[in-house]
Amino acid sequence: MNSSVNLKGAVAIVTGAGRGIGRAIARTLAAVGAQVAIASRTAEQLAETRRCIEMDGGRALAVVSDVTEEDAVQRLVAETRETFGPPTILVNNVGFAPLARIEQMEPAVFDRVLRTNVRSVFLCCRAVWPDMREAGGGAIVNISSVAALDPFPGFAAYGAAKAFVNLYTKALAAEGQADGIRVYAVAPGAVNTDMLRGAFPDFPEEQALEPLEVASLVETLLSPACRFVSGQTIQIQKS
Repeated sequence: MNSSVNLKGAVAIVTGAGRGIGRAIARTLAAVGAQVAIASRTAEQLAETRRCIEMDGGRALAVVSDVTEEDAVQRLVAETRETFGPPTILVNNVGFAPLARIEQMEPAVFDRVLRTNVRSVFLCCRAVWPDMREAGGGAIVNISSVAALDPFPGFAAYGAAKAFVNLYTKALAAEGQADGIRVYAVAPGAVNTDMLRGAFPDFPEEQALEPLEVASLVETLLSPACRFVSGQTIQIQKS
């Protein structure tokens, strides 16, 4: 935890918060004072994340939702606003990364890659934008991947989707500058999560980041000291 960051009173939304990186980010933001709305499609995982936050003394709102659906995103933001107030922090963490070469990837899987990694970012950013503008500013962190910058066989669709996230981040940062809205992307390498183990069960543990290390970078970017790097994609990886 970066002790120089104080988010007391801030309202944050973290998607894909049921486990892994999302859970670590939600706990980290709550630990420095943010009131956190956590979103995932899996109620049991969300309940565990909320329990962890409350055991740490934080406040959390769990909203079971599929953030690839416009109605679900609007409901997530509305419930956040009603419970904690307008959100001024958004972390788009939800992701889907199937390992499949082009001849193996079914169109339905490709569509899910785009919906999860691209459409959800658009919908969530669009939904919180008016609240952030009304509040005089805010911060969005989009979780990308080094696969967008250094793709390899089997991750072509995922890497291309995250490349969209990087450019979208840069474009939104330019759009938000006049309203005090900062936008960043964080591009991790291998992170010790269920997603990594599902694709690469034998990946050396010592070469993988821990979710908390990614969460700490997200926390740092929310500091006012990082206001002049809005629009950038920050890489973080061990190897």
